[in-house]
Amino acid sequence: MSDRPAVRPTPVSGFPEWLPHVRLVEPRWLDAIRAAFERYGFCSVETPSAERLDVLLSKGDTSKEVYTLGRVHDGDQDPTGDDSRLGLRFDLTVPLARYTAQHFNDLVFPFKRYQIQRVWRGERPQDGRFREFTQCDIDVINPGEVPIHFDAELPRIVHEVLTSLDLPAWTINVNNRKVLQGFYEGLGISRPLDVVRAVDKIDKIGPDGVARVLADRLDPAQLRSVLRLAGLRGGPAEVRELGVRSPLLDEGLEELDFVLRELSDLPGVVADFSIARGLDYYTGTVYEGKFVDWPEYGAICSGGRYDDLAGSFSRRELPGVGMSIGFSRIFAKVLSAGLLDPGPSSPADVLVVLPKDRRPIATSTARTLRDRGFNVELYHQEDKVAKQLRYASRKGIGFAWFPPFEDGRPHEVKDLAAGTQTTTDPTTWSPGGQRPANRSGTGANG
Repeated sequence: MSDRPAVRPTPVSGFPEWLPHVRLVEPRWLDAIRAAFERYGFCSVETPSAERLDVLLSKGDTSKEVYTLGRVHDGDQDPTGDDSRLGLRFDLTVPLARYTAQHFNDLVFPFKRYQIQRVWRGERPQDGRFREFTQCDIDVINPGEVPIHFDAELPRIVHEVLTSLDLPAWTINVNNRKVLQGFYEGLGISRPLDVVRAVDKIDKIGPDGVARVLADRLDPAQLRSVLRLAGLRGGPAEVRELGVRSPLLDEGLEELDFVLRELSDLPGVVADFSIARGLDYYTGTVYEGKFVDWPEYGAICSGGRYDDLAGSFSRRELPGVGMSIGFSRIFAKVLSAGLLDPGPSSPADVLVVLPKDRRPIATSTARTLRDRGFNVELYHQEDKVAKQLRYASRKGIGFAWFPPFEDGRPHEVKDLAAGTQTTTDPTTWSPGGQRPANRSGTGANG
């Protein structure tokens, strides 16, 4: 026993960790997302967890969100001083901007990339908000101009992903920043971006809260029109009926109409003129996905079109369009709501029982089954057979394999769910159409 006092095993809040039976489901969801991205020809990119602080802060006032890196012993720091100017990435967009500018001459454009990695954000943990979480981003970047059809392709891909995960009811809400800014300009509002930022908070503070924020900036008629627009859910025709006119508004409505027509075959994709996405770099189509039954819960996917992704790192204009799936937010909500069909506690299809004094044959059997593509665990010590079977059941392993306990005897396998036991051969055995318990689908309900 150590003389050191015991450290209480308490995890840091906002840094989720799952038990094995939950964790086994998580990578399968990520595999489904990765497969959907690659079906559309998007390539995988990974960037370092840490970036220089000047890179991370190039996006604007994000200093409160950035975790900086330092060493416990200051005297061990790199004499160049670079270590003291590093921070953990708080999203995947800023690293993408740096990456694209840095590797511009080596990339093929349009650059279609996806990125599935963890990010860190220094905010107060709460329902759906973590300090460490996984994002799944997909972007198209092209010098000069990004064809408008990508504005429809990205939500189609995300729709496929969310559908494949068999989640509770959700919608992907679509708007266009040109519609908002053009509408506000048509009302004679001098600083439309200020109004965009206020309207972006409507889910949190409601229409009355937005009205209070804007009361000293807009006259009563302007404020009524702003709130009427935010309440529309039908489509571009409803906006035109409000009678406001401006060239930018017309351009935005035309783009939005194209995107909605391209996605008209997909249930759950709707126009929502309260969607603003408050970040200034969004310039066209914007998206925000929500759970229907939990409207106050944060966005489960979001994104939009931007005119200049890498302006802070390059003189080239690099517009793009992107969407991000809030993987950890979705996974945590489905889990906490009791809607996740958890996997077993082991990825093994088969547990090979270890008979007394027969380790070589047990080891050989396990190797044969693994060579045929099965996940196999060999029991760790000689024990009573009943104890070995309980171990397999507790870990959710579907089959127990009995190598010959004596020379000249056949192999046998037991289906632990059905309780049946049959004679078999490790070189030819098949589960007989039954999928092992750990090979379930990716959906929330199995």
